[in-house]
Amino acid sequence: MAAIELIGIDKSFGAVHANRDINLSVEKGAIHGIVGENGAGKSTLMSIIYGFYQADRGEIRVDGRKVDIVDTNAAIAAGIGMVHQHFMLVENFTVVENVMLGAEQSPLLKKGIGRVRAELKRLEREYGLDVDPDAVVGDLAVGLQQRVEILKSLYRGAEILILDEPTGVLTPAEADQLFAVLRGLRDQGKTVILITHKLREIKAITDTVSVMRRGEIVATRKTAETSVGELAELMVGRRVALTVDKQPAAPKDVGLSVRGLTVRDGRGVRMVDDVSFEVRAGEIVGIAGVAGNGQSELLEALAGIRRAESGTVELSGQALDAASATDPAELRRRGLAHVPEDRHHMGLVLPFEACENAVLGYHRDPKFKNGIGLLDLSAMRREAAKRIAAFDVRPPDARARTANFSGGNQQKLVLAREMERDPRVLLIGQPTRGVDVGAIEFIHKRIVEMRDGGRAILLVSVELDEIRALSDRILVMFAGRIVGERGPGASEGELGLLMAGVEQNEAAE
Repeated sequence: MAAIELIGIDKSFGAVHANRDINLSVEKGAIHGIVGENGAGKSTLMSIIYGFYQADRGEIRVDGRKVDIVDTNAAIAAGIGMVHQHFMLVENFTVVENVMLGAEQSPLLKKGIGRVRAELKRLEREYGLDVDPDAVVGDLAVGLQQRVEILKSLYRGAEILILDEPTGVLTPAEADQLFAVLRGLRDQGKTVILITHKLREIKAITDTVSVMRRGEIVATRKTAETSVGELAELMVGRRVALTVDKQPAAPKDVGLSVRGLTVRDGRGVRMVDDVSFEVRAGEIVGIAGVAGNGQSELLEALAGIRRAESGTVELSGQALDAASATDPAELRRRGLAHVPEDRHHMGLVLPFEACENAVLGYHRDPKFKNGIGLLDLSAMRREAAKRIAAFDVRPPDARARTANFSGGNQQKLVLAREMERDPRVLLIGQPTRGVDVGAIEFIHKRIVEMRDGGRAILLVSVELDEIRALSDRILVMFAGRIVGERGPGASEGELGLLMAGVEQNEAAE
């Protein structure tokens, strides 16, 4: 029996036809994956199911009964819950307070909190979702914050749970824990709809998968009866290379030299501890490590965003004092570009138009000034149109609000802005976070082309497969220090031990 059915769902936003005559049936008590390129219409479709948008045409049935989902309250009443890619939590509230927010059921909050606490204990026992109910959400690891989002939906009676790109911010270990939770929910009779661009995750966790392309569902397969290659081809409409094609590096002069770099975070905790390394022109140096071991602070210090406590940095042979307040704009003028790990907080201004974000940080370039010293919007739009075309950003509209692009297309906009400036040194954090398989192939190819063009590239990624595929040398960070260097042929197990702070001789004992 179908838990939810979509019949003839159609949705347009002006000239953009986001969903085209969608017909989809999701079996009760199953994990159903939905994959597709960025901009394929996946998130729009889920937003219709959850009541953020209303379809222009079509019908939704839950347990065989037609329902009118006019808003999120109607979706919740129909037993539908959603865990968003970017969590909807109040960070300075406790777990209990977040779960009950909007569902207090009593003007006496003390009485309501007692009821929520008791229900949380039941849900934790039944589904293995252990979280301290009195913990402040902002103090929790990302994986635990995601559990709070799931608990919120279950507390409101969700029988159908939608997860939008749920592993985009998780470490591999946290992703494995999430999958265990989802299997438990399925085994208890819940229905899970999983939106992801990671095809290996689809193979690992789903029972059935539907593929979307340009607003349409083009195929539905039993997961056990398909392959990663077939799904990738269905998503993109052509055969996709799932491996990185590159020749051995030919490193030249040192592009970036770091010596004795020490960086503290906002709490005063030493996150980068006496780190030294070099990146040569014509090579990609990857930094592997579990999130939170200093990689983010390292990138921010090198980009001039965060002040270092001590250490020296040389950029193309020019010495910089890393402990002084380095101006990011000056670093850009010296040929350094930076793709930040968090596009929303550091890479983009979401209310801005795409043309504004396409030149952000480079907007003082004389070519974007008119005769009286003000910004030349026509020049900005022409530049943005080139960037959008070069990186296949969808929709191809330089005037569109950046907030209205999918996460993957927002990422491509940041990459286009930094990479198309042809820097001498590129710092790149999580280059394919939230990006589909076709765009991953494209981005990897561009990174390799930059390397072959003599650029020095420092790559940080939580995707170990990506680090191994792209890097010419791999540095492993643990607890703020470089604990090992390996070649691209290093095994996942060997790198995993180093990422956990375990040397090979220790593991053998």
